[in-house]
Parts: sequence; structure tokens; C-alpha cells
Amino acid sequence: MFFIAGPCLAESWVMLDNVATELKRIAEVFNTNIIFKASYRKANRTNADSFSGVGDLIALEWLAEIRRIYGFQILTDIHSADEAKLVSNYVDIIQIPAFLCRQTDILIAAGETDKIVNIKKGQFASPNVMINAAKKVETTGNKKVWITERGTFFGYTDLVVDFRNLKIFRDAGLTTIYDATHSLQKPSIGNESGGNPEFITALARAAVSIGIDGLFFETHPNPSQAASDKETQLPLVKAEVFISSLLKLDSFINNL
Repeated sequence: MFFIAGPCLAESWVMLDNVATELKRIAEVFNTNIIFKASYRKANRTNADSFSGVGDLIALEWLAEIRRIYGFQILTDIHSADEAKLVSNYVDIIQIPAFLCRQTDILIAAGETDKIVNIKKGQFASPNVMINAAKKVETTGNKKVWITERGTFFGYTDLVVDFRNLKIFRDAGLTTIYDATHSLQKPSIGNESGGNPEFITALARAAVSIGIDGLFFETHPNPSQAASDKETQLPLVKAEVFISSLLKLDSFINNL
């Protein structure tokens, strides 16, 4: 099992470097693959005046520098078809945000970069919708498609995880990832999204026990001060124990 981890947003170089330093240390301790993630821009904020980024090129150059220094593969989101080619010059994996998972032009543009394409499951989407989204990418000849489960709307301001989806995606031959932090969001409560971070470890263990290829989580040195998703990012100091426990469980499950 591999991990996709990093802060929600590229807020500053110092913060990115701090997170990358710790994740690199953890990767070496456990001899495990960690892919570094951060959004270079947040295009979907609850309020128009919420911080969305330091500037596209600045943030993308920071991510490329993290790759150069630490040797991580880098993942970031795109928000339109026009962004795909630009972003592909800086990262290894292009992510399609959940709310855009059905947008054919974005999926095709991402596929045409020949990068790995990670599609976040829409909070409104059935498993079949996501399998069809993957097929759209594959029409470009790019078979490197991942699907990330991140919960389904349960009413207006809550999400639940249907763990059946993980098996459905794996049975369809897709690289299957569970998002341990976004799955616990409570979208757009008041002026910003809330969440239930106390369930991060429990639900991550449930996902691993079912069988997944990768585990996605956002982590920040000081989540309460994060510019986005501060309610659900795992404190960086907890990342080592979190990863260690999941690797042990994954090893146990695979040897049953």
C-alpha cells in the first residue's frame, strides 16, 4: 500500500518544506512509498474571500522543488482542461477534484498528458459513474487511472463512506485509494467546512481491512492555522504513528 500525503494547499514554502522533511523521514523509516500532495490553488472555497493560493506559477515551482530536493512524486489538482498541460510540466500525478469528476473535457485533457490521473469520487456519484469517468480518460490511450473514494453526501452538510465502493473499484481493475480526511468533512457549515477528525484513524483502518491500493490524507504542522481544510487535516506530529499502524494492518490483511 502506498500513501498520498501533504497539506491541503501550498500556503508557503516553509510549510511545504517542513511537511516534506517529515514525510521523507517517515518514508525512509518504514521503507514505504509516499506521494507528496498539495493543491497549487483552491478553486472551490466556501466563500469568495477565502484564501485560494499564492499564485499558480509560484506554487507549482515550489512543488517541483519539493520533487527535486526530496525525490517525491508530486500530485496536485487541476480545475479546467486548459490547466492540464501547464500543470503536467511540474507534477507526476494530475488529480481531478470531486465536483469535476464527470467533466469530459477535463478528464480527456488530463489523460492526454500521459500522467497518472487520480479522479476523486464526486460526493454525488455512484460507483458506475466513476468507472465511466475512468473510461473517459482511457479513451486517450492513457491507462494510468486511479479512483479515490471520499464519501457521499448524507443530507446537506455531512458525508458517509460506502465501503462497498472500494471493492467495486478494485474488482473493476482500477487502482483504488481511500481519502481518510476529506471523507470526514462537513461541507460548508457556516463560513467554512467543518469535519470530524476523531474518526480519521478508525475509518482508515476499515478501508485497509477491505483492501485498497493507496491511502490519501492531508497533514499540516498546525491544522488550526491552515488556510484551508483546517478541521480535517491530520497534525503532522501524528503522521508517523498513523502510517505505521496502517502498514501493520495492511501486512496482516494481506497475509491472512
